Amino acid sequence: MTLVASSASKDSWYQEAAAAQIKAERLDRAELLNGRVAMLGFVIGVLTEALTGHGIVSQISFGVFG
Repeated sequence: MTLVASSASKDSWYQEAAAAQIKAERLDRAELLNGRVAMLGFVIGVLTEALTGHGIVSQISFGVFG
């Protein structure tokens, strides 16, 4: 009886450890994607500033600040 309970306990621990590892990998991927999208947005903002002459703040605020 103790062996069965111990086996179930180990299985539960492995399942929880695997779930935690999967969650950590998903968070890492999400952060990587978020960083890449932020860099892309910044570059697009700088290029738009170079083409139009309006600064990034002006672009974001839709012309309210100038």
